[in-house]
Amino acid sequence: MSYSVGQVSGFAGVTVRTLHHYDKVGLLSPSVRSRAGYRRYGDADLVRLQQILFYRELGFPLDEIATVLADPQADALDHLRSRHRLLTGRIAKLQRLVEVAEQAIEVQQTGVALTPEERFEVFGEVAFDLSYATDAHLKWQHSEGHRRSMARAAAHSKEDWAQIMAESAAWRGRLTAAFDAGAPADGERAMDLAEEHRQHLTRWFTPCPTAMHGRIADDFAADPRAFALLVPPTEQRPGLAGYLRTAVHANAVHRPDTPEEA
Repeated sequence: MSYSVGQVSGFAGVTVRTLHHYDKVGLLSPSVRSRAGYRRYGDADLVRLQQILFYRELGFPLDEIATVLADPQADALDHLRSRHRLLTGRIAKLQRLVEVAEQAIEVQQTGVALTPEERFEVFGEVAFDLSYATDAHLKWQHSEGHRRSMARAAAHSKEDWAQIMAESAAWRGRLTAAFDAGAPADGERAMDLAEEHRQHLTRWFTPCPTAMHGRIADDFAADPRAFALLVPPTEQRPGLAGYLRTAVHANAVHRPDTPEEA
C-alpha cells in the first residue's frame, strides 16, 4: 500500500512543506510510483519517517539524522548517548533558570513596587539588564554573599534606594574625576575610592571582604553589562572599568581584611 504526501502529512503530524524539504535534502524521498507516475510513500518510507521524527524530537539536526540512518548499527548508540548528555545538561540549565524566575517572582512579591516613573526617578540611567541578572545568578548562586545581597536588596525601601543611588552618583563623580586627572590606579586616591565602594557594598548589601570585592571588580572589567550597573554608559570612559579593577586589587594589598571581615 502507498500514500500521497497529503495523507502522510495528515497522519504523521508534519506539514507537506516539511516532507518536501526532507525529499529535497535526500533524507526521505518517496520510493513508490503510482500507475500515473506520481511519487508516493511506501511502508518502508513510513518506518524511516518514524525514525526521523523520533530523532527530531530529541533535537538532532537533519544532517546528523542522515548520518545515523545511513549506518544505524554503527552510529545510533553513540549519537543517542551524546544527545542524552546534551539534553541532561540543558535540563539542568533550564532548572536553574526556573529557580532564577522563582526568585525574581519572590523579589517582585516582597520588594517595593515602583511605577516606571518612580524607577526612573530612583535609578535614572542605571539600567538592570535581565540577561546579566540571570547569568550573574547562575554564576554566584552558591555564594552566601550573593544570597544575602539579593535578600537585602529586596527588602530596601524606595527611600533606601534613593540614598543608595545618591551615594553611588557622588562616588562615580569622584572616580571619573580621579581617572580624568590621571591619578594612578594603584595610588592612594584611587585606592581610597575602591575602599569607599567596598564599604558601600557592605553597608547596603552584604559584608564584602577584599577577595569578594576583587571578584566583583573582575566582573566589572570583563562584562560591560555589569559595569553599566555601576557607571551608566553616558558617564563611562575607555579604560575606566580596568582602572577600577586595578584600584580594587591594589587596595586589597594596601588594606588587608580585618579578622572580622576575613
